Amino acid sequence: MALPKINPTQTKAWVKLQEHYKSIKDVHMTQWFSENEHRASEMTIKWEDFYVDYSKNRMDTKTLALLLELAEETQLKLAIDKQFQGDVINETEGREVLHTALRNPKSAKVMVEGQDIMPEIHEVKAKIKDFTASVVNGTKKGYTNKAFTDVVNIGIGGSDLGPAMVVDALQYYKNQLTTHFVSNVDGDHVNEVLKKLNPETTLFVIVSKTFTTQETLSNANTIKEWFLKSGKESDIAKHFVAVSTNIENVKSFGIDENNIFPMWNWVGGRFSLWSAVGLSISLAVGYSNFDALLAGAHDMDEHFKSEDFESNIPVILALIGVWYTNFFESESEAVIGYSQYLNQFATYLQQANMESNGKSVDRNGEMVTYQTGNIVWGEPGTNSQHAFFQLIHQGTKLIPADFIGFAKSLHGNADHQDKLMSNFIAQTEALLNGKSAEVVNNEFENQGVDNAVKEQLTPFKIFEGNKPTNTILINQLTPKSLGKLIALYEHKIFVQGVIWNIYSYDQFGVELGKQLATKILNELNSNDKIINHDNSTLDLLSYYKNFK
Repeated sequence: MALPKINPTQTKAWVKLQEHYKSIKDVHMTQWFSENEHRASEMTIKWEDFYVDYSKNRMDTKTLALLLELAEETQLKLAIDKQFQGDVINETEGREVLHTALRNPKSAKVMVEGQDIMPEIHEVKAKIKDFTASVVNGTKKGYTNKAFTDVVNIGIGGSDLGPAMVVDALQYYKNQLTTHFVSNVDGDHVNEVLKKLNPETTLFVIVSKTFTTQETLSNANTIKEWFLKSGKESDIAKHFVAVSTNIENVKSFGIDENNIFPMWNWVGGRFSLWSAVGLSISLAVGYSNFDALLAGAHDMDEHFKSEDFESNIPVILALIGVWYTNFFESESEAVIGYSQYLNQFATYLQQANMESNGKSVDRNGEMVTYQTGNIVWGEPGTNSQHAFFQLIHQGTKLIPADFIGFAKSLHGNADHQDKLMSNFIAQTEALLNGKSAEVVNNEFENQGVDNAVKEQLTPFKIFEGNKPTNTILINQLTPKSLGKLIALYEHKIFVQGVIWNIYSYDQFGVELGKQLATKILNELNSNDKIINHDNSTLDLLSYYKNFK
């Protein structure tokens, strides 16, 4: 048995949590703060350059104790050990889950099928380093002997979202190369990118484990056709590289075998940015920054693997998420990064979380009777304050939120940073306290508002408060701190999957639509009569085919 197969609802801790929930579900957090002046310090974890305050949550010390009991009863520690030691914990696909190995130092040893995989990992890292240096310093040139100015990453899912998010987040550290990402099979997307490029000075990175993904190969072939309007077939080898396991298909495309960067089956796509899938990151910000990103993630790995659960950041945040999902029945969580550099962070987490834990069958092959996964969404602050914060503050839904901020800005504008961070801190306070009728009435009196207007408007001005938040305050956005942050959420996802007794690392749910799309594409390109669909699908196909 790789992972334990324990139904969480059958544990003693779950039953106790249900009873406990009834006793505190209506308690306002402000009561706990007034009763315990040390609540904030007792519910804060300080680790390296991270300050994580989870005191603004609808839970007390008993809640936390029971959640930790749940972690123990579901054998979380055993599951963590099994992941790191390379057991086949992705049982449905018969694979190990070892993205953590990609950020290990050379001295580490990780065995897969009797072989230590670390030498091969560091061999690929050395290849990424050398290739990055040759492109960045201009020794590697295009077919007209010009240095590269642009890099285009061609991939989808984990082969796009992870690298795109990191490159965006680390724009401050970018070099002279401009990086573009092509993912959507929408032809308008790829053509808009091509409009900006010079074929003589553009390097293309095709990322596809199997080199058969429809969207990626469609875009790659469109780009290849565009390139061949200027260059020759023999020039492809100078401008195209691939990250793939399918060597023959890559070579058939025209890519030099020396420009193929390998992938491994024990790395899931949505956790692959740490591998050669991160080649575009290395090219965009330089290998030393890419390596620092990995080093930061490794630091978080060590914290997660060895820290007691009471002070383990991913474990605590995961347990809090379980508390809201399964007991308060909240269905979503917001991730608000108070940095424009984190513009794509919530988008990245959508795939990492929802593709991982969006499961309704447990590890015993049985339908679950409890909620798993949740909807992850978000937008940078302060933009989000002028968009969806109204719903969080005064709406009817309970939406726990993570606030992520950096104490020091990168460009050093103190005025902007003070305004940004004042909002960062104020919003969590406002969500905690809300605004009472008394406060509203006092404001009206100070403004000289008459009683009739006061009576009419007061209900609309009241904020209930008691809205839960976690605050993750990091010293500064660096490649290393970003690596820690991403790894934190990876481990949070893993912990929740363990507790929910589901497999977090397969994604069979994305395959059905792809299979049907292939069938429909064949029908669209055939003169045969389209049959064997429901009436709605038949009508849509008929309308589209006639419109063409």
